[in-house]
Amino acid sequence: MIALLVLLPESIAAVRAAAREKVQVSLNLAMGSAMASIGLTIPTIAIASIWLDGPLALGPDNVQIVLLFLTVVVGILTVVPGRAKPLRGGVHPGAAGILHLLDHRPLAPENREITS
Repeated sequence: MIALLVLLPESIAAVRAAAREKVQVSLNLAMGSAMASIGLTIPTIAIASIWLDGPLALGPDNVQIVLLFLTVVVGILTVVPGRAKPLRGGVHPGAAGILHLLDHRPLAPENREITS
């Protein structure tokens, strides 16, 4: 939610600049927005973790690293000039669905932390 609030104004400006065919301005706004999001969200979450229960995990686990690698490979294979087809483009929503399912899977009963 914090990242969305930080990204929204600059993202809108970047889309408007892209619509006016000002590519450099659009890229500068988008990159600046991403840097602001990273620069503001991580410290905010780190400070909030003082009062929140549970561990603070800022990095991906092994499953997420593999899925990120597969996403990059699929992206490269479908974006190569002249090779983008609707069927290959349909792989992206499928990969996103798998990422969502694996990223939000519940913990196995033996890995759940029981607090009393």
